[in-house]
Amino acid sequence: MIYALLKTLHVLAVVLWVGGMLFAHFMLRPALTVLEPPQRLALMHAVLGRFFTAVLWASLLTLVSGFWMIGRMARSAAQTGGQFNWPADWLAMAILGTLMVAVFGHIRFVLWRRLDRAQRAGEAVAAASALASIRAWVLANLVLGLVAVVLAVLV
Repeated sequence: MIYALLKTLHVLAVVLWVGGMLFAHFMLRPALTVLEPPQRLALMHAVLGRFFTAVLWASLLTLVSGFWMIGRMARSAAQTGGQFNWPADWLAMAILGTLMVAVFGHIRFVLWRRLDRAQRAGEAVAAASALASIRAWVLANLVLGLVAVVLAVLV
């Protein structure tokens, strides 16, 4: 029962995180071209502020639930006298997930702060530059997330 709850929370957090990146990158961003640059920056600033707060919790929940599930399986194997060997797909997902959290940490605690500071100061060029950096790192994280999802589904 606990394992099923952990897995459900894990999958929901991944859906929010990866789905949110897909939406922001491929639907929201292109649709913003109908707005003038200052409005675009203001909207992306508002949206990303909310999204990054949600992803902060989702990324931590994903990491904790994933490692907790692995720990439960390892403990179960040890209690029955067996030995736990990481399945290759679990190991790959753990590595990708940890890397994704690190990339998100850079996005949230370095690039987002840069965007937030520039937007609040009315420095449009600096804000646009920070937003471009965020977009590139989000795309990289999206690729990592999609690889992890494909591994989870296909292997």
